[in-house]
Formats: sequence, structure tokens, C-alpha cells
Amino acid sequence: MAEHYSSDARRRFLKLVAAGAAAVPAAALLSRRGVAQEQVDPEGALAQQFGYVHDVADVDTESFPTYEEGQHCANCQLFQGAEGDEWGPCPIFQNNLVAANGWCQSWVAKPS
Repeated sequence: MAEHYSSDARRRFLKLVAAGAAAVPAAALLSRRGVAQEQVDPEGALAQQFGYVHDVADVDTESFPTYEEGQHCANCQLFQGAEGDEWGPCPIFQNNLVAANGWCQSWVAKPS
């Protein structure tokens, strides 16, 4: 009887561990989407360091000569908003929202 109970307890434990492991990524995704996020402050220290602007027309090309016309957050690999979103999370700015028409020196082309 003890062996049967031990086997059932072990099986139940393994099921709970598997369910918990599967729930972690889902919870992280839901929490990221469910929590209101703030827009990046272009005057903030991190934004200043990366040259972030809400509008590519405001890029300081003398300070950030890597900027090329056509680059903007919406076509950056790091932009996590959906196509057509005006704002989207960016991991550079701790998942705060960046403007789709914004830019920073961390811009990386999305793969084709």
C-alpha cells in the first residue's frame, strides 16, 4: 500500500511541476500585456544615452551618425508592438513603450 501511495504522490507531484512550468511563460506574457506601460521619456538618462526620440525627424544626426533615413522603431527587430501599433514595448527601455516612428541608436533591421 505504501508503494502505491508513493507512486501516486510522485505522479501528482510531477504533473504539478509540469503544469507550473508551462504556466510561467503564459503568466509572463499576460502580465506584460495586462499592465499599463509608460511611454519612454526622451529626457530620461537611458533615452539620452541611446539618442531616443519619439519622432525620427528629431534625430540629432551629428551626435548619432549611424541613423539612416527609413530607420524607425516599427521596423526595428527590438520593437515588440504589432504591425500598425503607434506604440510598442522595447526591451532596451525595460519594455516601456516607444513610438513606432521613434528611433534610437540600438536600431537593428528586422529580418526579412
